[in-house]
Amino acid sequence: MVRAATRPAPRTCSAVPGTAPLVHSLAVANIKSQIKRNRQSAKAQERNKAVRSSLKTATKKARAAVAEGDAEATTARVLDASRAYDKATAKGVVHKRTAARHKSRLAKAANRAAATSSEG
Repeated sequence: MVRAATRPAPRTCSAVPGTAPLVHSLAVANIKSQIKRNRQSAKAQERNKAVRSSLKTATKKARAAVAEGDAEATTARVLDASRAYDKATAKGVVHKRTAARHKSRLAKAANRAAATSSEG
């Protein structure tokens, strides 16, 4: 009978409990500077995750306002989302072209909705 190989559980960062594994291998850094760098990157990953989540929320609110058809709310929400993308770009969480693409698509959707509501 062939027994299935069992792997030990992947190691996680001890600085941030309950986080995902730092690497997908079983090798662990044994150089002090790399251990510190791993801790720092885990903290930065948590911060970046929060910023990305707020970006998604802002975008979702803007898209909901576009679907609702309220011109004033749409303008306000799209401006809020654009500001959030600019802040994320400044922090280095999102690349500037990615932010520009998302902002452009939001503005395009808002303009399309405004044109549709003014026609009807």
